[in-house]
Amino acid sequence: MSTPIKNRYEFVLLYDVENGNPNGDPDAGNMPRIDPETGYGIVTDVCLKRKVRNYAELVKGDAKFYSIYVKEGTPLNQNHVEAYEAVKGLEPGKKADAAGVGKAREWMCANFFDVRTFGAVMSTGDNCGQVRGPIQINFSRSIDPIVQQEVTITRQTVTRIDEAEKERTMGRKHIVPYALYRAEGYVSAKLANDKTKGTGFSEDDLTLFWDALVNLFEHDHSAARGKMATRKLFIFKHDSDLGNAPSHKLFEMIQVEKNDGVGVPRKFGDYSVKVDGTAPTGVELIEKL
Repeated sequence: MSTPIKNRYEFVLLYDVENGNPNGDPDAGNMPRIDPETGYGIVTDVCLKRKVRNYAELVKGDAKFYSIYVKEGTPLNQNHVEAYEAVKGLEPGKKADAAGVGKAREWMCANFFDVRTFGAVMSTGDNCGQVRGPIQINFSRSIDPIVQQEVTITRQTVTRIDEAEKERTMGRKHIVPYALYRAEGYVSAKLANDKTKGTGFSEDDLTLFWDALVNLFEHDHSAARGKMATRKLFIFKHDSDLGNAPSHKLFEMIQVEKNDGVGVPRKFGDYSVKVDGTAPTGVELIEKL
């Protein structure tokens, strides 16, 4: 593994969607998620973390230390069994003492990128403990209220044999015509390097994470999501592991405003993104996009 991270970071991610559904709500018929009081669109942290995991898996494949813990088709407890088989003194199906759980936890952090990045609760089945990840992401929120649009579509074929005489079938798609979303997040060197609970998150891991945010939607295109793209990524790098300024003050520096004369935004160019002021002493502002 590479060098452990030594700095605290915060970041602001701006991304947009055009004629797509960035994050459907299963409790609302898969309509785009929305704050019912304000009309602003919402995208969960889980949604973005899934895309980071997918990108890491795409880039690293089966490379050592870069397996994915939360993965479609793989029961979480199966990964715990693998840890117990790999760690000397542990046996799958038998309860481990605190020291054994700690060793299993260390093995999981070392081998699974998303465990040492986002953390995980791994106390089911063969107990591998709990991990508090050094990277956390807030819910995204759209810059302006969104429109949840339901579009009727047709298909020239049918599904069932007994419907063969029908000419076509009908369906529906849920889209947002256009919206710009903002997500904010944190990277804690202290949580990565804690002597007893640290995950070992490294500089190489951090580079992969930044690359994932820049390319978040490049390999995630689908008919349901429409046209999505990362537009801006601002990173605040502190010169210490504890940090040199409150995160909310740094976030407030990134201002996004609708341009004069724009009624209903329909493209990224309808907005202006600016940095309000200069970064505090001990904090470097890095603009990735």
